[in-house]
Amino acid sequence: MMTYALSSVQQATLQKTLEDWKAHDKLRRLWTKDASLWTGKDEGQWMGWLGIIEEQLANLAQFREIAADVRENRYRDILLLGMGGSSLCPEVLALSFGHILGFPRLHVLDSTDPAQIRAMESKLDLEKTLFIVSSKSGSTLEPNIYKQYFYQRCGRDGSRFYAITDPGSKMQEAAGHDHFSNIFYGVPSIGGRYSALSNFGMVPAAAMGLDVEDFLEAADAMARECSATSPAEQNPGVLLGALLGTLALEGRDKVTIISSPGIHDLGAWLEQLIAESTGKIGKGLIPVDREPVGAPSVYGSDRVFVYVRLESAADHGQDAAVDALATAGQPVIRISMPGPHHLGAEFFRWEIATAVAGSIIGINPFDQPDVEASKVETRKLTSQYEQTGSLPKETPAIVDQGIRVFGAAHGATLAECLRAHLGTLRAGDYFGLLAYIEMSQEYERALQGIRVRVRDAKRVATCLGFGPRFLHSTGQAYKGGPNSGVFLQITADDAQDLPVPGQKYTFGIVKAAQARGDLAVLVERGRRALRVHLGADLHAGLATLASAIDGALK
Repeated sequence: MMTYALSSVQQATLQKTLEDWKAHDKLRRLWTKDASLWTGKDEGQWMGWLGIIEEQLANLAQFREIAADVRENRYRDILLLGMGGSSLCPEVLALSFGHILGFPRLHVLDSTDPAQIRAMESKLDLEKTLFIVSSKSGSTLEPNIYKQYFYQRCGRDGSRFYAITDPGSKMQEAAGHDHFSNIFYGVPSIGGRYSALSNFGMVPAAAMGLDVEDFLEAADAMARECSATSPAEQNPGVLLGALLGTLALEGRDKVTIISSPGIHDLGAWLEQLIAESTGKIGKGLIPVDREPVGAPSVYGSDRVFVYVRLESAADHGQDAAVDALATAGQPVIRISMPGPHHLGAEFFRWEIATAVAGSIIGINPFDQPDVEASKVETRKLTSQYEQTGSLPKETPAIVDQGIRVFGAAHGATLAECLRAHLGTLRAGDYFGLLAYIEMSQEYERALQGIRVRVRDAKRVATCLGFGPRFLHSTGQAYKGGPNSGVFLQITADDAQDLPVPGQKYTFGIVKAAQARGDLAVLVERGRRALRVHLGADLHAGLATLASAIDGALK
């Protein structure tokens, strides 16, 4: 069930949008994959997700075989190696359902940080772990080097490896060469971020013991509600998309996601779907995930709040906070989920909604033109390292308290540079923390503290992403969406690096190249971006940074 609270003006605008969809038969055009609903380019070639649920329900035997295989082999753990659309849905399932009795526990690796890779490996008994290498194109850097690392760590024995990839990819070729036990195929007409209900989401789901049939049936019920015969004002996907699209056109483009604790990771999947789909040609929705809910007074007039409430385990503190936002006049959309098994339904609702919002905003929701830019810069740097044994030398603008600052820094101290940088934030802007460090609870708490202090002081939306995973997610909107972001990139020295088998470069070098490439593209696109390099002691470096930001905000 979905409800919403809008002002009378917003409600009138929404009604006009819904009437336009009815008058121009736009819902039927969506389901017939009519590219003219968007930009008239190749959109129709990327809409295989509309029929994937039916296809998967006809193929349930495959998922039962996967479940039988993992039980027969008595795997203790599953490690999924992927990025973006290949990893975010499995992560949501792993964190929402936890360890299912009688099946292995699912883990996801989507970082090139050496400390994070070591921390993940330390949790596993490699001889009792199933590895799932997941890459749609088969050429994405990170899954390939993860595979090289763990394949070598497993004595080059492919019998405990699955691959999920599109037919004919380089990953299919590698998996065959290395005698993987199974290869599962994606659908070429489904882009990565729309692939949750395809094999990229459902193969890991079956391996972790999820009742895939039940999950898909809930999704199928939502698909029927979103069908071309469902009136726009009663259609769950169209109505949500119309709300997001019309509010964005009036300046409320910061989609602030509040999820019940039991499904808190849904926002990570929504971030990619929303940002990568809509953030381009200077337009788009900016998703705001995991930002702690504040008092109404800390928010500007650029927000729309979406509260996804798990009825079986609601948080009454969240209920009260969302009620306060609605009372204060903020637009609030409430979505009630009976239980975690309805996540599949939400995946489909939001896919429809994102396609609808893309049409209203006037963009192609199925391409990602700015993602490749960072990849190109990374490849240049890693290639140079392979040739010369080093990355290009860097000269910081300033060095203060052991922290090096790179970019257009204005000031003689760290606090002065940060004050000038944060001083560029204006109403309607957002602050983005881009952290190329280990994604640990300690470091996330520290960064959450920083984002909240900036939000409360500047009354702007805040985003927090860990690199390189956000490059395959929100990075598209940061570079191609509205130029309203003020970014602070955080890098650090690796206390202990990790080799990539068969390469001169290491995981630490890859991460450094990704961070440098990311910053270079942000600057090239005219984005307001600064980089701080903390050194090897992350705990101390983050404390120093937090103190400097406190000083900058005074």
